Amino acid sequence: MSKPSLPQGTRDFNANTVQKRQYIFQTIRGVFELYGFQPLETPAMEQLETLMGKYGDEGDKLIFKILNNGLDNPQKRTQIDEGFEKVLDGKNSTSITERALRYDLTIPFARYVAMNHGQLTFPFKRYQIQPVWRADRPQKGRYREFYQCDADVVGSDSLINEVDLLAIYVTAFEKLNLPIEIKINNRKILLGLAQVCGGEEKLIDLTIAIDKLDKIGWEKVKEELKNKNFTAVQQEMVERYLNISGTNTEKINALTLLLGVNENGRKGIEELNYVLDYHASTGMNKHFVADFTLARGLNYYTGLIFEVKALDAEMGSIGGGGRYNDLTSLFGVPNIPGVGISFGVDRIYDVLEEKSLFPASIEQTTQVLFFNLGEAEAKVAYAQMLTLRDKKIACEMYPEKSKFDKQFKYAEKKGIPNILIIGTDEVAKQECTIKHLATGKQTTISLNDLAGFQF
Repeated sequence: MSKPSLPQGTRDFNANTVQKRQYIFQTIRGVFELYGFQPLETPAMEQLETLMGKYGDEGDKLIFKILNNGLDNPQKRTQIDEGFEKVLDGKNSTSITERALRYDLTIPFARYVAMNHGQLTFPFKRYQIQPVWRADRPQKGRYREFYQCDADVVGSDSLINEVDLLAIYVTAFEKLNLPIEIKINNRKILLGLAQVCGGEEKLIDLTIAIDKLDKIGWEKVKEELKNKNFTAVQQEMVERYLNISGTNTEKINALTLLLGVNENGRKGIEELNYVLDYHASTGMNKHFVADFTLARGLNYYTGLIFEVKALDAEMGSIGGGGRYNDLTSLFGVPNIPGVGISFGVDRIYDVLEEKSLFPASIEQTTQVLFFNLGEAEAKVAYAQMLTLRDKKIACEMYPEKSKFDKQFKYAEKKGIPNILIIGTDEVAKQECTIKHLATGKQTTISLNDLAGFQF
């Protein structure tokens, strides 16, 4: 039998890791609910047609397809076997695969809204915390199975939603004690640039190329633009655009000179100014950076776009999102505007771990270990343990009667801070002995006083 292993890009999580992840989930969930968002869950798998074509060519290649199974028809079973390689090559046949694991939470959410829009109260504000899957090349901070935490508002054009979502980011990361900056751009600005460079049809090629700037540098981006039939003059325009620098105000002024004559460019600049000015009075604008190199390659974005970076950390983006004004039209329900953000929990975890920002208290669960000193003593101890649990004090009993040394070592290895001893003498006197392991302090009290004891 071969040695057991995990699929590449997936992980097991021990108790310590799960507790830290739950701390992140609970913190973000609390902020979502503070801002009036309600929870939603969707299935792990969607119809293949729901997902395909929604993430661009690069994204479509990363969708995990699920082979049909459970078919009684022998002919169809043969088709599945023969078509296996076709599926792996990215070709599609509904006789072979009709479903796929969700790539993100946004498209399933749009599908949900399209299916249920008649029963929803708009604007509809939902949050969702669930795993997603991508057939990506695993590396630090990038996994094939990972969690996303999303918050979206649909049914409203108001930029107040963008203002609020940016505030959610700032609030959540302040609670996590993680310094961040939020890069902001607008797809209308990119659309204006594409139009100045020859036409709206160039937008996708332009955003794909710009999105690679950090990874491959300007010369490679320039080469990619040339291959996409951008002229030398158009390449120079893109270079001038990407070289805009300075404070947010200086950048916006420079961009206005470059694109202000274009209607989409001007509208994008106005929207960008709106959210920056709104947060000037809240003090949150110190976290915001106007970054015109930000493109976010997903094709469904139509307005403001965001990306969150942790300061002083070797990690890519830990959050992102933006406006997608007609996403539900993909499912036959037009004219429902939306905007959303996502938290990359796995990357946030890695940064908090790297910077030692997790509170020490979250690693402790059991507060008290009751020693097992025999059958009669254990019964008395068990009753007292239930009393403490009623007081929300986490405790457990060592399952077998064992030497003190073995039970002490168990408490130490699990990081249990207190031990409680009820032996024969303690039963007779209706007492118990409590020892705090870190200080060695030992206290003997009446069992009647145990419920009120401050551990």
